[in-house]
Amino acid sequence: MSQLFSPLHLGPLELLNRIVIAPMCQYSAHEGVVSDWHRIHLGNLALSGAGLLILEATAVQANGRISHADLGLWNDDQEAALAALVASLRRWAPIPLGIQLAHAGRKASTARPWEGGGPIAAGEPDGWTTVSASALAYDEGHPLPGALDAAGIEALVEAFVDAARRAARIGLDLVEIHAAHGYLLHQFLSPLSNQRTDEYGGSLENRLRLLLRVFDAVRAALPEHVSVGVRISATDWVEGGWDLEQSIALARELDARGCHFIHVSSGGLDPRQQIAIGPGYQVPFAAAIREQVRMPVIAVGLITGARQAEAIVADGQADAVALARGILYDPRWPWHAAAELGAKAKAAPQFLRCEPPGVRGLFG
Repeated sequence: MSQLFSPLHLGPLELLNRIVIAPMCQYSAHEGVVSDWHRIHLGNLALSGAGLLILEATAVQANGRISHADLGLWNDDQEAALAALVASLRRWAPIPLGIQLAHAGRKASTARPWEGGGPIAAGEPDGWTTVSASALAYDEGHPLPGALDAAGIEALVEAFVDAARRAARIGLDLVEIHAAHGYLLHQFLSPLSNQRTDEYGGSLENRLRLLLRVFDAVRAALPEHVSVGVRISATDWVEGGWDLEQSIALARELDARGCHFIHVSSGGLDPRQQIAIGPGYQVPFAAAIREQVRMPVIAVGLITGARQAEAIVADGQADAVALARGILYDPRWPWHAAAELGAKAKAAPQFLRCEPPGVRGLFG
């Protein structure tokens, strides 16, 4: 029996299999509101047969968008439009739906990737003033962010809570707090970007403080039936930065607080990063963290093959695997994986007649 296609609980949420569609920014919203592109894109992925679909990084404040075209969930218009989209997905697809709540910090105010992705200065069209843990630019040529003061930190925590409540009202099953890829919560975690001298800087305990505050506040604000977890970068891939040892300490703290899952990625904080890229290159980080916690661990990063994914789960390196670019390329990846592994896949009744002759019984 395939372990990849066995059920998994993320706290109160049961997944039919262990294939997670990772959040993938589409840069196709207007003023934070979903567009027709999202209906096409998410509708396609919702019918993929995966166990969970997590919507892209969704900003909790206007200045927390990576680009002007990011999704947002800080006002009623955004909530209403997303609620309508979720209702449409639910009508046709039973897949559990989650959302990743985020703030880009000093990596905000950029052009869309296909427009170069470079920083846009405050005062320029589609640009604004960015914030971070400290007044340190991401890279040469990037604007200097403002260091968040006490009032800004309080407003940020409230913004995460407000967005989480909106997600629950919409009817989403899961909330993932984005503390990876060099965005604001990661900027507070790493000593490379956090040079504060107050209670949010210096020691590891202090650098963990903001993320743990956000997690505690979000979990307290959500109904018990909504799963809540955190995505982290396990390492900055830069000497003297955030690393696996600190990630394990964070994971233990989250585990003790009742975190329902941790999603383990890496990098994104510092352009000096030296990443050893290869198939499943981040899986060892997930495996090391899984040894130290009770909550499920999701591995991600160049997981492309069915047998590769099966081995990651079956060997106990992670409890689930997340796909991003691979499932964009092949939106029926779960079907093809099930066929290869001799498992059953979920398909909408409208698709049942496409079952190939060589794998009769695939759609169970």
